Amino acid sequence: MKISIFGLGYVGAVTAGCLTRQGHAVVGVDVAAQKVEALNQGKPPIIEPGLEDLLQQAKKNNLLKATTNTTQAIAVTDASLVCVGTPSSPAGALDLHFVRQVTDEIAQAVRAKGQNHALIFRSTMLPGSTLRLTTEFCGDLIASGKLQVFYYPEFLREGTAVEDFLQPSLAVVGTRDGQKPSAEFMQLFGETASVVNWNTAEMVKYACNAFHAAKITFANEIGRLGKQLQIDSAAVMALLCQDKKLNLSPYYLRPGNPFGGSCLPKDVRAINHCARQEGITLPMLENLLPSNEQHLRSLLRIIEKSGHEEIVILGLSFKSNTDDLRESPMVEVAQNLLGKGHKVRIYDPQLNLAQLIGSNKRVIDTKMPHLASLLQNDLAAALGQAGLIIAAQRCAAISDLTKSITTRHQVLDINGWPELKQLPCQYEGFCW
Repeated sequence: MKISIFGLGYVGAVTAGCLTRQGHAVVGVDVAAQKVEALNQGKPPIIEPGLEDLLQQAKKNNLLKATTNTTQAIAVTDASLVCVGTPSSPAGALDLHFVRQVTDEIAQAVRAKGQNHALIFRSTMLPGSTLRLTTEFCGDLIASGKLQVFYYPEFLREGTAVEDFLQPSLAVVGTRDGQKPSAEFMQLFGETASVVNWNTAEMVKYACNAFHAAKITFANEIGRLGKQLQIDSAAVMALLCQDKKLNLSPYYLRPGNPFGGSCLPKDVRAINHCARQEGITLPMLENLLPSNEQHLRSLLRIIEKSGHEEIVILGLSFKSNTDDLRESPMVEVAQNLLGKGHKVRIYDPQLNLAQLIGSNKRVIDTKMPHLASLLQNDLAAALGQAGLIIAAQRCAAISDLTKSITTRHQVLDINGWPELKQLPCQYEGFCW
């Protein structure tokens, strides 16, 4: 198929690369000229393992190009995937400004083209959003048969997004009435994809993210209690995760960092805001974010209690193998420590400030405009001669750490990295 992808962030860029791998011709569309230029050069606009190889191969096979012009993209494609961001409003509500803008532009371009087209939403939206958007912008096109509309939620984890796309753990597609799409579209969505109506497909995405947030929060609360009771909560969770029949996947059930990133916090806010508007009380979901914030405060107390003036942060992004700084707990930690007068150094080899764009760049421009002065490209320079090392990510080899860490250092392990206990310095686990 010939497919245009609107929004070249994490979801859009990965979707573009993986679809070209499957033989589809892709036109990426974004308002950010820097992202468009990067994609046209076969370069990923974000850090994601395996993505650059896919984009380079797509460029070589002439299956990928990008533009800022919606009309041009619609004119040469048969289907459009909407992958633009759906951030939180200041009140916590879902902000569909970008989706509305793109939907309007696509509808106008389809009318101008005069040929049949498919509109596929991938952006995370609350139930009822697809119906409202299509009613407002595309009603005439749907009635005339010129436009088919699907909701196709993504279940991609930053850092493993390419693998998740190519080998999905869950595939769902929503149609207006829940009827199965044509064979051509089922090949695009996945032959085994579950077909439901729009509202159900929208809701399952929120159900998954709320559950992931709940698992992380649960593991962190068990971790804090276990530490207080002098119990190895990592061992407790390892045992809990042996029960594959009842306790499901061990992926999120690991005590450690507070959750962050571009999905879990905003989606928990949105579903809670939706529930309040509907007059529904959801006690556990309402307390996920407060519990997550309490976990962050506990981390800050332990850092302050260490008594170190110099602080080294290994890994600033919200998780390993990504450069995503949105709602990263370590950004909050760094801000807090700087505000209290600590000397802070940061080592994160995934971060390249010159390549940060879009909302990721806005995070730094707003919260840490002086980040460049804190980042160290050399591990030894970052570690220095003494201080507290906050191991938020496994972004350095143990052999390299051993060369530079002294008895004047102290390691605070947030990531559950047992090899750190071998280092010649004081070790403390955050949750174990």
